Amino acid sequence: MELLNTLVLLANFVFVPAIAYGSQLALGALGVTLIYGILRFSNFAHGDTMAFGTMVTVLVTWLLQSLGVSLGPLPTALLALPFGIAVTAALVLWTDRVVYKFYRKQKAKPVILVIVSMGVMFVMNGLVRFIIGPDDQRFADGERFIIGARDFKKMTGLDEGLAIKTSQGLTVVTAVLVVAALFWFLNHTRTGKSMRAYSDNEDLALLSGINPERVVAVTWILVAALATVAGVLYGLDKSFKPFTYFQLLLPIFASAIVGGLGSPLGAIAGGFVIAFSEVTITYAWKKAAGYILPESLAPDGLLQLLAVDYKFAVSFVILVVVLLFKPTGLFKGKSV
Repeated sequence: MELLNTLVLLANFVFVPAIAYGSQLALGALGVTLIYGILRFSNFAHGDTMAFGTMVTVLVTWLLQSLGVSLGPLPTALLALPFGIAVTAALVLWTDRVVYKFYRKQKAKPVILVIVSMGVMFVMNGLVRFIIGPDDQRFADGERFIIGARDFKKMTGLDEGLAIKTSQGLTVVTAVLVVAALFWFLNHTRTGKSMRAYSDNEDLALLSGINPERVVAVTWILVAALATVAGVLYGLDKSFKPFTYFQLLLPIFASAIVGGLGSPLGAIAGGFVIAFSEVTITYAWKKAAGYILPESLAPDGLLQLLAVDYKFAVSFVILVVVLLFKPTGLFKGKSV
């Protein structure tokens, strides 16, 4: 019984949150790795692209809620999500035409595009905060839990309860569907194959008649979709605050680099590595140890390696270690 209580406790506070968070990071990292693999620069504005897409979705969600439109037990934000993706795609395409295209024509070095993307990042961050404000915004509705801790205790008779939020279940299901659709698109459509060819060898792809502007446009649309979906899922799971998405840039880049920058599979794997690392290191293991250890050996302290406020430091340390010892990442992506 003690072992079962321990497993349920860890599932409730470690495994389920880490899987949901890892799914969100994986979707964000996929956007980063697409930009790096195809357009060949690290897009520092990606976190604020997520924030912009989520902001549009939040505003449309509020509009739908005011009109009495809902999805019953599911969040109304799912209905607003296509609008968020469309507006974000329009913004990033406009940004590419106005900003990035000039440097692409000049064959600017990747570091120049990185600096340019930092400028875009600050502009987008200011725009989002100007429109919706800097404070937390909650937009989740519908059923809060798939299963509540109290109901779980009644069903099992255990001391520990397992609570799975609707947003967590929705995150995992949506992430699986989006990733499956993305891999199908890249591997089984003519446009997807063109993007992969362009990524592998730009000169050979151009000689084969591939339209580079079309590849660039489709890449930005996919990135807008991934960023918006990731941002909305994160906002539903926690809450929407523009500056939080700016901070998410570190774990998202860490996920992409740990998995192998430029590798879609690596981005997914890296997302879960970073998520589980952050959650396990910042979790207080005192209660779990109390179930397993004899009473005489029960710890007095929290057994918490790092406070939750410093969870992003975990991403930073992992990022530094990977860059020092294995810069190509787990799936041998392109070296940074």
